[in-house]
Amino acid sequence: MTHVEHLPGGGGVSEDWPVWTPPSVRERLAEQGITAPWSHQVAAADLARSGSNVIIATGTASGKSLAYLLPCAEAVDQGGTVLYLSPAKALAADQLRSLTGLRLPGLRAATYDGDTPQAERAWVRANANYVLTNPDMLHHGMLGRHAAWSGFLRRLRYVVVDEAHRYRGVFGSHVAQILRRLRRVCARYRRDPVFVLASATTGTPAESASRLIGAPVAAVTDDASPRPALSFALVEPELTDDTGEHGAPVRRTATAEAAAVLADLVGEGVRTLAFVRSRQTSEVVALTAQRILRERESRARSAPPPDDPWLLPEPGAAPAAGQARAAAGEEDAGVDTPDPAAGDTSADPAGAPGAGAAGRRRHLAERVAAYRAGYLAADRRGLEESLRTGDLLGLATTNALELGVDITGLDAVLITGWPGTLASLWQQAGRAGRTGGDALAVFIARDDPLDTYLAHHPEAVFGRPVEAAVIDPGNPYVLGPHLCAAAAEIPLTEDDLPLFGPGAERVLADLVDRGLLRRRPRGWFWTRRDRPTALADLRGAGGPPVQIVESASGQLLGTVDEAAAHGTVHEGAVYLHQGLTYVVEELDLDGGVALVRGAAPDYSTWARDTTEIEVLATERHEAWGPDAAVHFGEVEVTRQVVSYLKRDVRTGAVLGEQALDLPERRLNSRAVWWTLSPEATDRLRKADVEVRGAAHAAEHAAIGLLPLFATCDRWDIGGVSTALHADTGCLTVFVYDGHEGGAGFAERGYAAARAWLTATRQAIADCECADGCPSCIQSPKCGSGNDPLSKAGALRLIDALLAGEV
Repeated sequence: MTHVEHLPGGGGVSEDWPVWTPPSVRERLAEQGITAPWSHQVAAADLARSGSNVIIATGTASGKSLAYLLPCAEAVDQGGTVLYLSPAKALAADQLRSLTGLRLPGLRAATYDGDTPQAERAWVRANANYVLTNPDMLHHGMLGRHAAWSGFLRRLRYVVVDEAHRYRGVFGSHVAQILRRLRRVCARYRRDPVFVLASATTGTPAESASRLIGAPVAAVTDDASPRPALSFALVEPELTDDTGEHGAPVRRTATAEAAAVLADLVGEGVRTLAFVRSRQTSEVVALTAQRILRERESRARSAPPPDDPWLLPEPGAAPAAGQARAAAGEEDAGVDTPDPAAGDTSADPAGAPGAGAAGRRRHLAERVAAYRAGYLAADRRGLEESLRTGDLLGLATTNALELGVDITGLDAVLITGWPGTLASLWQQAGRAGRTGGDALAVFIARDDPLDTYLAHHPEAVFGRPVEAAVIDPGNPYVLGPHLCAAAAEIPLTEDDLPLFGPGAERVLADLVDRGLLRRRPRGWFWTRRDRPTALADLRGAGGPPVQIVESASGQLLGTVDEAAAHGTVHEGAVYLHQGLTYVVEELDLDGGVALVRGAAPDYSTWARDTTEIEVLATERHEAWGPDAAVHFGEVEVTRQVVSYLKRDVRTGAVLGEQALDLPERRLNSRAVWWTLSPEATDRLRKADVEVRGAAHAAEHAAIGLLPLFATCDRWDIGGVSTALHADTGCLTVFVYDGHEGGAGFAERGYAAARAWLTATRQAIADCECADGCPSCIQSPKCGSGNDPLSKAGALRLIDALLAGEV
């Protein structure tokens, strides 16, 4: 542990119910133990009811849902309707469960998403007055069929946008245009609904929300809810005796650290979420924690105590006091222990409700599982319910459970690697302590420049305001498809253009030239037979998902984005799913299918690619002295996955490399890049600096540190470095947005270029390694195998850039 921050708890500030609150709502909430609202809930509810768009940006578990429930319930009581949007189906399903549990008279709530059976959809359109959906379904299934929703839309009073901080980058830009289209369709039915947005604490919430919906928004940010005390630890896994690529020291992986800590906490009966960075990692952490628990059980069996702490009793049986303490690693010293059967069981691994199937005893390892996107809906709902009831004690999850799904009773959260933004960090940490008890959060640093920097600079975590969301609704690659969709919904007119932003007229002209729209005196019309909604790739996936199918049985295991398929389910790739290992036999990109077979290889796979970049236009630049400059503009990136490595699962050693024949992928995007003149580069060479390795190392470290200055993840961005680039004539380091048209991240990097590069230099210099390691200059996604790299050279190069001279 490099640091522990103790954040004190606090009591709440409540107020009387607003006088307009329906009596049935007060009665039902009182039955659930809610006798008065917090002051921020009342402030947001009053603003919404008065007709003001409002965002409530307060901490996790601060009761944001109650703030919008009050005006929404009144609207339904008066014959109005409500549309609720969330970025994930799990959250909508959870909200439906809560609404149904209130049993409010006249409330007909229903989800309308991809999991809704066709037979139920007509009923929802005709009868529901509180519809819960997501931006994808609104885009693909509702706006284009607005006539079928006319009855609902004519009575629409409120649009709730939950977890609004998740709408950033390209996805957020798409959602911003979807919400503009929604406002335009509502106007057709003479409605101007009030938008109520709920968000984790975020920078400039009113400005970000206004940019998202395209209209003014008031902000409520003073959190008056009671907060549990939180101990927040920063952990950097220790260096091992092994060496990795190019002799670099090897640190224990964050994945292994997380699995060990998860097993420890589960062994002590601590209900824990372990957030990880990828689908595969969630499987690995769960499997490893299960293995650790089984090994401990095996050792315990060789000399079992009177009450075996590693087995759970049959349902309904109360464990002995000695067993509860043994499971927590304590000796039975005659201390009085409360009977779990008579009180709180959250600290007892044996006493949680739903402890298992009748007639058998469950191992602790069976109460650890993985959760991630790509699972089938029924599997996800089952895992959520098992965690909620306590049947599961430990869950390794992607950020799919970062959202406000109501899972009570959690004691601890592990955050394995930087989640991309401070908003997400605090949102994940806030999942612990929801029963009012003290909570534990642990940030486990990956072998990554940013994670290492944060582990040793706690002021960058605890002393910084939460960043603002970055979206660019005017991105022509985003705007164009939505103008086509809008024209298909209702022909576009000149009066509509201000709603879509200043670039709309220019983009419309391009759409007409391409034959996608037709200009007539009354406006712009969609003239094709196919659906325009297919043009918009909301989640930036780059195409329809690839289905992962077991070849022997034909069973659908899950899906993966088409763009990610090249690197994750290529032929020969090792694929993990719910604790089972598969090897990919065939990737059919045209058919959108990856065929896999069950296997147990002793190696993992890692894809390698090549990247080339071309400058299309320089939009801004700033000289840093006579030899250095920073630029921002449009680029074209060409990438191709060319091979994959096989690595030993235990040592990480490379066992071999296999060539692949996959198509190139081209990306038009935005980039920030630094240049150093040929004269300054020659001076570095004369000082024995290996400039290719220096530029490559600086590129890796800069990519790692950009999330400190922009609301992005290192996987949202890419980089290219060269000692002499054809378009600049100089040594050049590029960092580009990994999304078509850009996502605003590189632009944010350009605006903070000096601070960003200064932090990059500090992260490299502070690293304890001698020649470079994953904590400073090696990248986990480097297509050239982290070769060449020069740590000392990177420091000299960055000094030259910042000083403007060598």
